[in-house]
Amino acid sequence: MTLLTLVRHGQTDWNLARRIQGSTDIPLNEKGRADARTAAERLEGTTHHAIYSSPLARARETAEIIATQLGLGAPVLVPDIREREFGEGEGMLVSEYMQTYGDWQSPVPGAETLEEVAERSMGALDAIARDSRRRSTPLAESVIVVAHGGVIRSLIAHVSGGTLPRDGDPIVNGSAHRFEASPGMLRLLDQSVLI
Repeated sequence: MTLLTLVRHGQTDWNLARRIQGSTDIPLNEKGRADARTAAERLEGTTHHAIYSSPLARARETAEIIATQLGLGAPVLVPDIREREFGEGEGMLVSEYMQTYGDWQSPVPGAETLEEVAERSMGALDAIARDSRRRSTPLAESVIVVAHGGVIRSLIAHVSGGTLPRDGDPIVNGSAHRFEASPGMLRLLDQSVLI
């Protein structure tokens, strides 16, 4: 088995404005860098053998900050843990998006569904678990994966059979969510807000 700690990237200016980023490559702001440092401090009490990240700048920089503080190697970039593609919804304020499309489940031209995001992300986590087991021992590996709110939300919903996260439960910047992965299986162990 592999223990996977999924951390949401730090804050960006678009997060602050409540603007949908999706695959738009928005960098961290200063609060986001502080979020990453705080997340690293909270992760210091546990053992981690490697760090992986979405290639989007906000996740990659968060992962680099965490890796430096924890003495890990450079993050391995994994394209399939990038944020949900929001299609025509990208760049909209959340309030505009809700007014236009009604909710997060509604079809949006050019957007991925939450189920598609979960399927893509599950495949990526399975590959990360296999890769981490090949790279080093012991086989019960512990790795950090820096991802995005939509990815983490879709994974939690998938593994909980849709019971989590509850409506209104945010996936906040810098939060950590611990999963256990074994071949063909992913299980949620813990959700804890780090910031």
